[in-house]
Amino acid sequence: MSSTSQTTTPYYFVPEPSRHPAMASLGLFFVILGAGQWINGADWGKWSLAFGMLWFLVVLFQWFSQAVGESQGGQYGRKVDLSFRWSMSWFIFSEVMFFGAFFSALWWARAHSLPALGSLENALLWPDFKAVWPSLAAGATASPADIVEPFTTMTPFWLPTINTALLLSSGVTLTFAHHALVDNNRSRTITFMWLTVLLGIVFLGVQGYEYYHAYHELNLKLSSGVYGSTFFMLTGFHGFHVFIGMLMLLFITLRLQKGHFSPVKHFGFEGAAWYWHFVDVVWLGLYILVYWL
Repeated sequence: MSSTSQTTTPYYFVPEPSRHPAMASLGLFFVILGAGQWINGADWGKWSLAFGMLWFLVVLFQWFSQAVGESQGGQYGRKVDLSFRWSMSWFIFSEVMFFGAFFSALWWARAHSLPALGSLENALLWPDFKAVWPSLAAGATASPADIVEPFTTMTPFWLPTINTALLLSSGVTLTFAHHALVDNNRSRTITFMWLTVLLGIVFLGVQGYEYYHAYHELNLKLSSGVYGSTFFMLTGFHGFHVFIGMLMLLFITLRLQKGHFSPVKHFGFEGAAWYWHFVDVVWLGLYILVYWL
């Protein structure tokens, strides 16, 4: 990812056998084991989950550090750069499909499941059922059996709108940073990168406050029917992706301060930027479909 002469860069870099894939898989094993047991009431599950996450993060740090060292050592040529670009492209495509599944669940619940449950066929079973999406009828929980506590839906004003402005602004500052890097203005690049990281951190803080507001003032929880489950699954997973993207940008910024990357070779920067812009686009879909409709 740093600039190297073609005379010292191999046509294609073949790494030595590595322990990192096996070690990362071991960490993920404890993550899944702990999460499954914790959800099913085993108190030790949370410790397994925490151990697995810590193990996994340590392995990733070692793995990425090795890759950075290989890049700075001039081992990565055009072919490796191309493979990185394809790999990141397919990874983002998998993320598109991931969020597409949750958006589809929201659409299916609103457009198909809800009308079907409110049809004449089910009128005798649930005579008091309200076949209306909660955001279209204030206070409606569609729960005649009282299995869902009354709640208030989340509106776009003002926390989600503030977060939208924050993410869109972060996309602009990141673009400015990229242009500054291409122009070989490193100090300007670092300044705009720190602004982008700061905007990501503020976004997460605002979303955390939004969740606190939802739970304690709106009584909106993950258990608040299909509205609550889709709301928290979509916004929660997006918040997790913002956190991951913010960490990517943070480490790229630290690398920039160490003198890594050049105006012509900086895919580490570009890959993180692709991911961040993807996160921005997903949020725009969330903002419209979850908060406005």
